[in-house]
Order: sequence, then C-alpha cells, then structure tokens
Amino acid sequence: MTARPALLQQRLPDTPTHVARIATDADAIDAAHRLAAEFAPGAAERDRERRLPWDELTRWSASGLGGITVPRSHGGAQVAYATLAEVFVILNAADSSLGQIPQNHFGVLGVLHELGTPEQKSRFYAEVLAGRRLGNAGPERKADGAATVLQGATRLRTTPQGQLVLTGKRFYSTGALFAHRIPVRATDDAGRSVQVWVPREAPGLAVVDDWDAFGQRTTASGTVVFDEVPVDAADVLPLWQLADRPGLYGPTSQLMQAAIDQGIAEAAVADAQRFVRERARPWVDSGVQHAHDDPYLIADVGRLQIDLHAAREVLRETGALFDALAARAAAAGGFTAEDSARASVAVAEAKVLTTRIALEASEKLFELAGSSATRAAHHLDRHWRNARVHTLHDPVRWKLHLIGNHLLNGALPRRHSWN
Repeated sequence: MTARPALLQQRLPDTPTHVARIATDADAIDAAHRLAAEFAPGAAERDRERRLPWDELTRWSASGLGGITVPRSHGGAQVAYATLAEVFVILNAADSSLGQIPQNHFGVLGVLHELGTPEQKSRFYAEVLAGRRLGNAGPERKADGAATVLQGATRLRTTPQGQLVLTGKRFYSTGALFAHRIPVRATDDAGRSVQVWVPREAPGLAVVDDWDAFGQRTTASGTVVFDEVPVDAADVLPLWQLADRPGLYGPTSQLMQAAIDQGIAEAAVADAQRFVRERARPWVDSGVQHAHDDPYLIADVGRLQIDLHAAREVLRETGALFDALAARAAAAGGFTAEDSARASVAVAEAKVLTTRIALEASEKLFELAGSSATRAAHHLDRHWRNARVHTLHDPVRWKLHLIGNHLLNGALPRRHSWN
C-alpha cells in the first residue's frame, strides 16, 4: 500500500455561515441572476490566471441554489426541470467554467433521489441545505485500463476485519476539489456497481489539481485518488439498480450539459454583438461608416440569433417534457421505459442544437468582430475554448444516432449519464 496523501497540505472547502432557503422557482431564477451579475465581471480574469473560484463557490452555496432540487418533503424547493436548466443557462452565460462546476452536485442528487434510503435522503439532503457541496470522482483514464467511461478498476471491498475500504484513481472530476463530499462509482465484492459518498476529509483521499485542458480551465476537473479509504456502509448507494429502473437520472444529467453549452453560446453571441457595435471597423469596400451597418454582418448576426433562439426553445421544451413526465410518473407510481426513452430523445435533440450553436457562435464571433477581437486583452477566445472542451463530453454523432434509431427502429436508449 502506498503512503497516504497528506491532507493537511490540501485546502478543504468552506461551509457558509448562513445559507438562504430558496422556496420557489422564481426565487431560484432570481438567485441565479444575482450571482451571474457578480460572477460575470471576473470571468475573463479567472480564466486568464486560472484563479480557482473558491470564494465564488462559497457565495453560490450561501445563495441556497445547491438545494433547489431537494424535495419539498425534505425542506427544499424541488424546482421544475425547466427551472434547473434555466439556472444553468444563466450562470454559464456569466462564466462557463464556474457555471459547470455544480453539474455533478445535482447529478449525484438525482442518484440519491432514485436510490437513497429514507435515512440517506434525510442525512444527505440536510447537508446540502446547510450549504455543503457535492463533487464527483469522474471516469478513469483509458491509460489506467478503462476501455470506456463506464468501466474502471475502482473497488469497494470488505477487509478480513469486516471494514469497507475504497481504492481507485479517477479523472475528469469536475467539482471534486471544491466539494464536501465526493461520490464515486466503484465495483463491490459482488461485482456490482455502487456509488460511495466519500467525505472530503476522509483519510486516504487526495484530490490532485492537475487539470490542464485549454478550456474550462477553472473547473479543476483533475484526479481523485482513493488509497484504502475507510467507508461507512451507510454512505453506499446501489448504483447497479439504475440500469433496470426507468427514470430521468441520465436525461437530467444531459439537460444540464445542454444548458451549459447554451450559456456559452449566449455569452458568445452577446459579446459578438457588443464588439461589432463598439469596436469593430467596417470593411473598406462596404461603403458604410460603422461595422454594425455592414449588411453581411447584419445578416450573420440574424442567423446566429435564430440558431440561438431555436436551441433555447428546444431546451425549454425538453425541460417542460421532463416536468410533465415526472408529474405523470408521480400519479402513476413510476416511470415507464417509454418515458425514459422520450426524455433521452428529447434531450439529445437539445444537446445537438446547443452544441452546434456554442461552437458556431464562439467561432463566428471573431469573423464578425475582426482581428482586433483576437487580442489577449479581450480574452474572447475563452468562449470557443470552453465550448470545444465541454462539448466533447459526449459526441453529437451518437446523439443523432440515438434519435434516428428510436424513430426508425423503436430502439430504447441505454440508461446512463450520457443518455
């Protein structure tokens, strides 16, 4: 066994002294707008200097947004799926690195909702409402032997003394560095997939800030190491049950991913319009005094706005569909396989459109604004870098396949976080 990492050398997350209690969907949207107004002015500087958003995340926790999906029966707002998506659009339009960080917080709360015991729900929901954040120890790297993101060597085993211990190494762990708990997928002694909710201060746990991608630079989506971490059986959820249980866990994860891309696109379109109006010069042959009077620029901005609006409306329709399916499932006693399939197909359509507009808008920005927009002082390249890195989470070509296969052949999408 290797020497355990020295936890005293690692910064642990702060818990806010006061956490607002959000009660309604309107409260959640208002809180998101307030935070977006605070976060947007520093977004470029944080990206340029790779300054991790510790203080900003403490303010995020204090706002109460971390508890908006907690059921009302446990004191939360239980906001609509459409509202959750809107919150992500708002925050990611302000700063798409900072705005991405909570995705795993809400993702694992979805697992808790589906699989948690009453005791687990009561305990973990209370932690979240008190301002504690949830991260995620992501997939394992291919270099470590994982052929796909669903495979890995992380193990939860029982020692001869009857103690549960966790061993493994994960990557793409967005939010883990800033989290109070780090849920992780592992394989138990029976060969089943489980999710272990590890406290951040657990002995043998180390979060390594080695994320070095050219985009999403402040998400700290690096390595998490579990070295014989002792585990309480009460912190283990039976993840294997999700594969056989229709629900909205996977589609909800995708809804947030699509909303992140939509936020990137909205920021890029807004910056393109601002730069053309305020800084760009007209082309010498245009015959106009201002770049914003160039008929070709005008047409291009119109095209971008149409695509942006189309993606936003499909995203909203998808959230509304999720809400309708959830209401029906609550009345009927559960989701059907077709419910899950409809949700996966709908969110795949949204993801295709938000991916395309995020990439298109963040690249087109420079064509519209001109060479001066490429100067480092403006730092407008962060939109494209963030869009390019984030949209690689799950390839659009497989979204198109999922949609077409369902329409032509009635195929039901597999149930996991990427569908």
